[in-house]
Amino acid sequence: MKRGKKYSEAAKLVDSTMLYDAADAIDLVQKTSTTKFDATVEAHIRLGVDSRHADQQVRGAVVLPHGTGKTVRVLVFAKGAKAEEALAAGADFVGAEDLIPKIQNDNWFDFDVVVATPDMMGVVGRLGRVLGPKAGTVTMDVTKAINDIKAGKIEYRLDKTNIIHVPVGKVSFGSEKLAENFQTLMSAIIKAKPQAAKGQYMKSVVLTTTMGPGVKVNPAKISE
Repeated sequence: MKRGKKYSEAAKLVDSTMLYDAADAIDLVQKTSTTKFDATVEAHIRLGVDSRHADQQVRGAVVLPHGTGKTVRVLVFAKGAKAEEALAAGADFVGAEDLIPKIQNDNWFDFDVVVATPDMMGVVGRLGRVLGPKAGTVTMDVTKAINDIKAGKIEYRLDKTNIIHVPVGKVSFGSEKLAENFQTLMSAIIKAKPQAAKGQYMKSVVLTTTMGPGVKVNPAKISE
């Protein structure tokens, strides 16, 4: 894959054979961000588990203390008083069965995360495949769910290659806020370690920015 001049210059600052401390890695990803826009800082974490086994799944959610820097549009499936509560809490869209044709037929996806009350699971279930990773929280406490998402709640889960890919903020956050977000995320993933996991849990951790080079973090130095 051919890389641009900016990327090549930025990549020279990173020693690809080195495992950096988290603080040094965070400084490096900011220095090597080559975009004109405020790039997202992402973590890519390879775990020593086998996601094909149900007892080795790693998934969960965590509220990053400084958010992700992204405005998240929340769609809530609810009726009656719960629909009113969702609107009052700042949901961007609220509806019920009426949204099914809009999503299925009109390909309407102007939202990032879905929250649903338990009685709406039949509706959400019919949209399961279409919604994919947007499908989120099922709860009666829609206010808390919306507040958490707007505050920077992110969901993490293993992909088929046993890697978790998640945003930890924006380059403009600065080192301190990015470090706090990263530590919060890593603590959550460490606590989510399945009992069935054997051997080294943290195989590799790489920090990168949108279109920037990857910086390897020393997994042995990441603690709760």
